[in-house]
Amino acid sequence: MKPETLNFFDKVYKVAKQVPYGKVTSYGAIAKYLGAARSARMVGYAMNGSGGKDVPAHRVVNRKGLLTGKHHFDGTNLMQQLLESEGIEVIENQIQNLESVFWDPSKEL
Repeated sequence: MKPETLNFFDKVYKVAKQVPYGKVTSYGAIAKYLGAARSARMVGYAMNGSGGKDVPAHRVVNRKGLLTGKHHFDGTNLMQQLLESEGIEVIENQIQNLESVFWDPSKEL
């Protein structure tokens, strides 16, 4: 990988580590905060490779609150279990009341 790609990934991890317990954000919100509004997919790639980096990747979902990254977690339901353990309601792979648990880095950081 090119160093600038790793640099972007590191920036993504830095933002993701700041998502508070019991809150979620989206790939697009992180991309927008980093000044790369059209790079939501790259944020997703970063999350896919975040294992072992102490990044709460389970708190990053798609813009509709769907657990699109769940297949990157060990076990069949780990992402949902982690979110539910933080008090976030998930039904059929979708966060309920997304507005009330959504954390926007552009407003919070």
